[in-house]
Amino acid sequence: MKKLILSTVRKYGCMAFAGITIALAPATANADAGFRQWINQFYTTAAKEGITKSTYQKAFAGVTEPDPDALRKATFQPEFTTKIWDYVDSRVNPYTVRIGREMKMKHATTLNWIERNFKVDKHIILAIWSMESNYGAVLEKPERLHNITQALATLAYSDPKRGKFARTQLIAALKILQNGDVTPKQLTGSWAGAMGHTQFIPTSYLLYAVDADGNGKRDIWHSIPDALATAANLLAKNGWEPGKTWGYETAVPTGGARYQGQTKSMAEWQKLGFARPNGKGFPRGSDRAMLKMQGGGNGPGFLMTKNFFTIKRYNASDSYALAVGLLADEIAGTGGMQQRWPRPDNTLDVKEKFELQTRMKELGYYDGEVDGNFGSGSKAAISAIQKRMGMENDGEPSRLLLRALRN
Repeated sequence: MKKLILSTVRKYGCMAFAGITIALAPATANADAGFRQWINQFYTTAAKEGITKSTYQKAFAGVTEPDPDALRKATFQPEFTTKIWDYVDSRVNPYTVRIGREMKMKHATTLNWIERNFKVDKHIILAIWSMESNYGAVLEKPERLHNITQALATLAYSDPKRGKFARTQLIAALKILQNGDVTPKQLTGSWAGAMGHTQFIPTSYLLYAVDADGNGKRDIWHSIPDALATAANLLAKNGWEPGKTWGYETAVPTGGARYQGQTKSMAEWQKLGFARPNGKGFPRGSDRAMLKMQGGGNGPGFLMTKNFFTIKRYNASDSYALAVGLLADEIAGTGGMQQRWPRPDNTLDVKEKFELQTRMKELGYYDGEVDGNFGSGSKAAISAIQKRMGMENDGEPSRLLLRALRN
């Protein structure tokens, strides 16, 4: 709830609290007085954590109201709401594989150094880089980035569900600024405080950030070696097993779905009739793995080893960890799903999504990236085609539409 603005703010555009005066931008009609007061009050907490008055002033200079996009985005997290096949399609596809292989060649020296020093598969690191920032492309779109201090302060002030998390991350972000690794203007990231090429939250940055390029700063925003090494350091320190995979796609025998969530040795799974659909065997019978069937009882199975759960230390979502593993295998040229997801009738698989976008582009209806993701541009193109062809105009991709374009 907003509070009455203090008379000193009305007069001078600043607030005094607990011995600190924070210089704020001139108040506007839309400025949130309660938020401004919260910022000043929070310095008491920050000061106990060693944050200086100077650091705090620089961090919040010009921040006078909450970040509305942070609150909006907090209500939608695709890892936990999107169907698994759509989630994987948008992250493991010809586009992300192609760029991943290009980055593997371009940054071969860095990636090889990371493998030697952290013992983490470079293809996993590439997949995480893709998942987190589209190989850094997101950082080139400033309109999609948030002021970290503003975003975290917004969540701490306005979101009871994430308030404790946001306050902890805000203190950590202020420590990053105070350490001098980055300037306040450069401290940008997601609505939840994830930062840089590999999207580290501030507390994780403080624990795992690495100065891989040797310039004296741990800069995951501008230094690709620092960012990728930081990701590898997190995995290494959380139990990554060198030389082993994240898991195996498996054909599930009749009645095998009842074992979902159970952990057994690979030899035990094989005796129960579980087998890799590519015809290869399980290389280490003593390795233990958990059966997961993220597409439901009629979908493909996956036997997840310890490294899968280590990836989840990066992001706790099963969907995220599966997509990282699948993409890593595709980039390495050793993988590719053999079984189909149990998609609803008339929906497209990933190859068909690319084909539909390509055909719309060739016909002049679509001028965006052919990446398999159907955002506003793709849906507007679909709607225009449906209207012209007299089809139901819902703006959604479908096999019916693709067959019509093929004809």
